[in-house]
Amino acid sequence: MISLQNISLHYGAKHLFDDVSINLKSKNRYGLVGANGAGKSTLLRVLSGEELPTNGEINVPRGHRIGWMRQDQFRYGEARILDVVLMGKKKLWEALQEKDEILAKSDISEKECYRLGELEEAIAENDGYTAEVLAQTLLTGLGIEEAYHTKPLSTLSGGYKLRVLLAQALFEEPDVLLLDEPTNHLDIMSISWLEEYLRNDFKGLLLFISHDYDFLNNLATHMLDIDYGEIQHYVGNYDKFQKQKDQVLEQKTKERTSAEREIAQKQRYVDRFKATSSKARQAMSREKMIERIELPEIKVSSRQAPALRFTQKRPSGKKVIGVKGISKSFGPKKVLHDFSFSVQRGEKVALIGHNGIGKSTLLKILLGKISADEGSFEWGHEVSTSYFSQDLHEVIHGNDTVLDWLASAVSGESMPQVRKTLGQVLFSKENMEKRLNVLSGGEACRLMLGQILLEKANVLVLDEPTNHLDLESREALADALKAYPGTLIFVSHDRHFVSKIATRIIALTEKGLKDYHGTYQEYLAHIGEDYLCSQWLKGK
Repeated sequence: MISLQNISLHYGAKHLFDDVSINLKSKNRYGLVGANGAGKSTLLRVLSGEELPTNGEINVPRGHRIGWMRQDQFRYGEARILDVVLMGKKKLWEALQEKDEILAKSDISEKECYRLGELEEAIAENDGYTAEVLAQTLLTGLGIEEAYHTKPLSTLSGGYKLRVLLAQALFEEPDVLLLDEPTNHLDIMSISWLEEYLRNDFKGLLLFISHDYDFLNNLATHMLDIDYGEIQHYVGNYDKFQKQKDQVLEQKTKERTSAEREIAQKQRYVDRFKATSSKARQAMSREKMIERIELPEIKVSSRQAPALRFTQKRPSGKKVIGVKGISKSFGPKKVLHDFSFSVQRGEKVALIGHNGIGKSTLLKILLGKISADEGSFEWGHEVSTSYFSQDLHEVIHGNDTVLDWLASAVSGESMPQVRKTLGQVLFSKENMEKRLNVLSGGEACRLMLGQILLEKANVLVLDEPTNHLDLESREALADALKAYPGTLIFVSHDRHFVSKIATRIIALTEKGLKDYHGTYQEYLAHIGEDYLCSQWLKGK
């Protein structure tokens, strides 16, 4: 058990939270939620020992190991991917290294022979003889194919390097595991695998931050909510937490309304009779009653959701796009092979598949940003498109202010309308003057959504639009897209988001498209759970 005693955390004049006391118990899985900037990641750093609280103390049982998914991918240079995972158990890794050094010698002394025996014991105590099997299982589950396991970490892209570091944290098998947005950079299949692993195989105390609704809901046994400068503990998953929090707010609102009604009633009596000699005493008595009535405090939540409503200037024709035989390779790697499909007006099409399969590439081809090697496509009559790029900072960069960038991006819109739209996506008057090069991922994401709101296109092409958005913003975006009257083609690894919006699923596999007309839940029921297995990923 970890005990937090009277913990406070301040940054200058900003108080993230004050006087927090919580006991975190072994084998529980705590989901940590709160608005962006509320202090979630900071709390993890405090628990890991990387940062000290302003006040209070944290008590960890002697000998307990705290595991933390590190972000220092550049630290490992040309190390083998499998070795990076094995480094998660420091004692095991050091024993393996020393053993290899001794065995590499042509002449081994008697002392070194004794040392080899000690090392063998240390390796056995740390499950060293099954270590590589576990490491390979973790890497494969997180979407890193076996062919890469013995290659240098540098051969992977940034997102896949982070998967290796996640595998390293899991391999450590700590008593306490801290994970900050572990589903970032994971595809739907890897997220599902990680969820199952943490629920069934990890036996320690888990504390994790996630903006993935299903991941939180399916994994958390308890919730920690950072709001109002406090951290409140709730038993249950995210849905139960939301229900409990809403019930508390509803009850406080009812109590306050009742108290305000009683005060108003008594005040009317006081106002009417305080100057009447026969009833002045009763009026004075009611005045004292008013003073004793306590109004329940209803604090303003730090959570905010953007006000999104996507419209279209005019509808498109019935056929939105026809795609015939699209193929694309990058060097020897073929990512798209003879893909054909068509989309009709009003469909909401989710493109799913593992990372690197070509989802973003397909969108870029359809928007004319890159060329296909083979095949063709044709947009229908009166189609107008808006595009949300996964690589936001390729679009939103430079030293312009937020206001100037959006006004320039949608030239023709009045400045009052641009300001109003920025307000809708949660930019205050001061933040409208913020420079693009200092925007957070969430701010850049909301700015791009502001542009799409103003463009009023009849086809929205969105590539992972929920990246960097908090839960409230994701839910607001899902609701707005569900209500959007135009056509939607989107990529997402957020299962809840896909489930809420999609009316059609196109799964990209190495063997071609799996095209299903129906919701994500219907699609899963149709194909069964086999979509998580390697055979499904390879299109077999």
